[in-house]
Amino acid sequence: MNLNLTLIGQAIAFAVFVWFCMKFVWPPVMQALQERQKKIADGLDAASRATRDLELAQEQANETLRESKEQAAEILEQARKRSTQMIEEARDSARLEGERMINNAKSEIEQEINRAKEELRVQVSRLAIEGAERILEASIDEKQHGQLVDKLAKEL
Repeated sequence: MNLNLTLIGQAIAFAVFVWFCMKFVWPPVMQALQERQKKIADGLDAASRATRDLELAQEQANETLRESKEQAAEILEQARKRSTQMIEEARDSARLEGERMINNAKSEIEQEINRAKEELRVQVSRLAIEGAERILEASIDEKQHGQLVDKLAKEL
C-alpha cells in the first residue's frame, strides 16, 4: 500500500505542480513568447517595408537619373543648335562684311579710274594746248606740222 499511497501522493503533487505552473509560470512564459513573436513579426514587416521603400527609392533614383540624362541631352542639343546658329550668323556677317568691302573697293577703284581719266583729260588738253601753241607759233607748213605731230606723239 505504500506504493499506492506514494503513487497517489506523487500524482497529487504532480497535479499541484502542473496547476501551479499553469497558473503562475505558463502565462508569463506565453506572454513573453507572444511578445517575442510580435517583435519578430514587426521586424519582418519593417524589413518588408524597408525593402519596398528601397525599391521605390531605387525606382525614383532611376527616374531622376533618366530625367537628368534627358535634360542633359536636351541642353546639348540646344547648345548644338545655338552653336550652329552662331556659326551661320558669323558666316552671314562675314559674307556681308566681305560684300561691303568689295563694294567699297569697287567704288574706290571707280573713283581712282575717274581721277586718272580726269588727269589724262587735263594732260591731254594741256598737251593739245601746248601743241596748238607751238603750231601757232611756227608757220603752218605741212612738213613742219607733220614733224610737230610726230614729236607730240613721241612725247605721249
